[in-house]
Amino acid sequence: MKRIVLVCGFIAGAIVTAMMLASTIHCYTTKNFEGSMLLGYATMVLAFSMIFVGVKNFRDKYNQGHVTFGTAFKIGLYITLVASTMYVVAWLFEYYLFVPDFMDKYSSHMIDQIRLNGGTQEEIKEETEKMAGWIDMYKNPLVVVVMSYSEIVPVGVVVSLISAFVLKRKAAEVF
Repeated sequence: MKRIVLVCGFIAGAIVTAMMLASTIHCYTTKNFEGSMLLGYATMVLAFSMIFVGVKNFRDKYNQGHVTFGTAFKIGLYITLVASTMYVVAWLFEYYLFVPDFMDKYSSHMIDQIRLNGGTQEEIKEETEKMAGWIDMYKNPLVVVVMSYSEIVPVGVVVSLISAFVLKRKAAEVF
């Protein structure tokens, strides 16, 4: 099981990490921080398809064709943990070493979007205060870690639940 978790976790982690790096490069080269959330989450779902592959592989090749919901879910969570940790560590390196001004640029972009959309002075002021709070929070690496995990882990948990439900098979059900 350990080998399956590591292999599938590293593959999933490589997929989400590559997409994150490409997204950041895109934001900085085009000066457009309107990255597609749909694309980001679709990439996470694609990466976490490795959970399904890992659980099925464990069930069919190493566990005589059966796996309980709990064991399948546990495998999915372990794969999620490996992939998510790769994602978080990559973001920490990227943020602190290469794009330490990310929050400043993102904040300016968000405020400019309100101006361009005809926002009132009150709306601009509210957004400026909100973004100042985010910038201040991002100065704490622990907050960055927690926020980064909170982006990706829920997707992995949902895919783990679905995979465990679909792939569970008791020993008596094997034909």
